Amino acid sequence: MELDYEQYKLVKEALHERATFLNIAPYLSSALPIMLPVWWQIPYFWVGCKAYDLLAGREALESSYFLPRGKALEAFPMLKKDKLVGALVYYDGQHNDARMNVALALTAVSHGAVVANHVEVKSLVKNEKNEVCGAVVRDVLTGDEWTVKAKGVINATGPFTDGIRKMDEVTTSEIVAPSAGVHIILPNYYSPGNMGLIDPATSDGRVIFFLPWEGNAIAGTTDTPTEVTQNPLPKEEEITWILDEVARYLNSDVKVRRGDVLAAWSGIRPLVRDPGAKNTESLVRNHMINVSSGKLLTIAGGKWTTYRAMAKDTVDKAIEVFGLKPTSECRTEYVKLVGSHGFTNTMFIKLIQQFGLETEVAQHLANSYGDRAWAVASLAQATGRRWPVFGKRISPYYPYIEAEVHYAVRREYACTAVDVLARRTRIAFLNAQAALESLPRIIDIMSTELSWSKERREHEYDSAVEFLLTMGLPSPKSRLLYPLNDDRTSAGEPIESGALVGGKPVLSNGSVVRPTSPIMTHIPDALYSRNQFHPNELKEFQNVFAELDVDGDGHINSQDLGVVLDKLGVHVSKNLLDGIIAEVDLDKNGSVEFNEFLEVMSSVKEIQIRKEFARIVASLEERKELSKREAAAQEQARGGSDKGGPKGGWWHAGNWDRGGKDGKGEKISTERSGGGV
Repeated sequence: MELDYEQYKLVKEALHERATFLNIAPYLSSALPIMLPVWWQIPYFWVGCKAYDLLAGREALESSYFLPRGKALEAFPMLKKDKLVGALVYYDGQHNDARMNVALALTAVSHGAVVANHVEVKSLVKNEKNEVCGAVVRDVLTGDEWTVKAKGVINATGPFTDGIRKMDEVTTSEIVAPSAGVHIILPNYYSPGNMGLIDPATSDGRVIFFLPWEGNAIAGTTDTPTEVTQNPLPKEEEITWILDEVARYLNSDVKVRRGDVLAAWSGIRPLVRDPGAKNTESLVRNHMINVSSGKLLTIAGGKWTTYRAMAKDTVDKAIEVFGLKPTSECRTEYVKLVGSHGFTNTMFIKLIQQFGLETEVAQHLANSYGDRAWAVASLAQATGRRWPVFGKRISPYYPYIEAEVHYAVRREYACTAVDVLARRTRIAFLNAQAALESLPRIIDIMSTELSWSKERREHEYDSAVEFLLTMGLPSPKSRLLYPLNDDRTSAGEPIESGALVGGKPVLSNGSVVRPTSPIMTHIPDALYSRNQFHPNELKEFQNVFAELDVDGDGHINSQDLGVVLDKLGVHVSKNLLDGIIAEVDLDKNGSVEFNEFLEVMSSVKEIQIRKEFARIVASLEERKELSKREAAAQEQARGGSDKGGPKGGWWHAGNWDRGGKDGKGEKISTERSGGGV
């Protein structure tokens, strides 16, 4: 009963905060219907949805409802029809978390807060009573250090909570149990623009969601244990698992492919253990507040939905612990965030009429900046075309415009290219390749605004590319060829693409490798490609098909498929070929049309790509393990000393070249970095 009551309180609080979201930031939050496909469990899920409505009470977004099979397929046309009975639809909230984070900071500034971006804590300051009374901080962009004195210090650093707690007390036990959630972005044709989907019972019991998001479709998992790192990488097996689960729900017209993954990332959620509980191993369901003997106040756990309630509880505790004298009760439940005051759902129309913006761009600005969209639009450059008049895009695929980069630097504390790509806009999370293509122009604009040197510009590009690799961008260093024997076993070490002699690949020892099939030669490219076949491949397919199509009627005998594959250098067993033919459901008339032949080649290529990528992943894991062993051996040889070398990983500030004469970059003044709203 106690556990049930705790769960009840958690859900009740989350539903209340969801309603608060929609009230204080209406341009960033919206209601989204989410479909729960059902086969035989209708009564069970119907009761659950209605209980959810009941808990929400007057703050419910909309009532849940049942859709019969036909209506469910009409609402979600990509859904698999087999054995589908219908679907239950309930409503939940959705928001732009990057823009919400910026709006919170700007709202705090407007109420008198001082915000410092790209600043890290080096150590805590204590008084004669051994109580925390400040911190030594460092600007990671310039290297400047200074001391901030305070009546009290609040540790709200998420996954890095324990690092700050150990600055207060070295021997303190760790309380964070980091948990990773992997997300992938797919093209918008994978999901309707106004309906999400959730699967509460996947093949391994985890929950997976599949939602429209910022013009694309997002799919992701619940929590899995992980380690705390600055930029966690999504594991390939997690991406493959998500794709496999998505494929279970979609009909045969939607071929779920690895190449359709536009971006992939892993986020860390800091689940926590209560150090004051009897069982310190059990995780806290909600957030937890802890005050150390040195009066360091730590807030940890929780989730985005309940951020405001977490902040309220934290400040209430700070008032008690630090002896503060508030002048009023907490008002954050009713204080609208920056951008909300003049927002309406139709304000984008005025943006179109007054600035000559594209409809998609105007809607994006209104839904990302609220009433501040006018300030952004006023910075837009003329396109030089009849329409749109203003608003040059930084990517042709998304509605982000160059004016947003100017605004981010001047009014939103953006200091690096990654700030713009990932923390002011969402392009890095939506499409890693599109973000890379936008990067040079973003750096040009920021360089003009912040007077960057050539060295700083180069550093920004390199740092942004390294960041995009954690967002699913294929590494330019991974273009390797994996030579194979006829039975698909390894024919030697991988070689760099382009290392050819007389058209044949060459190993580092100078020996020439036997040519592999055309399909296998392009495995690294094909894995990440949106289109499954290269133009040269299609031309070769057409030529070979035409050779066997002797009467020119557009058909070949199904028995000739093996001959075609042999001519293309692709060796497939008869059993595998029969299985592929059955899967693509060829006509049973003994002939194969070219479109059916492409289906066969598509399946063959997908199988080979997955098999070869598994080999690549295994090879990379072996290299990682070898690197760890070499690093450990070097550390042991130095006797554990770290003198003379850079500290930490690439993200450590000491390893960064920020441009300028001394490599520390130029100091960014408060006015230039957005010190005002």
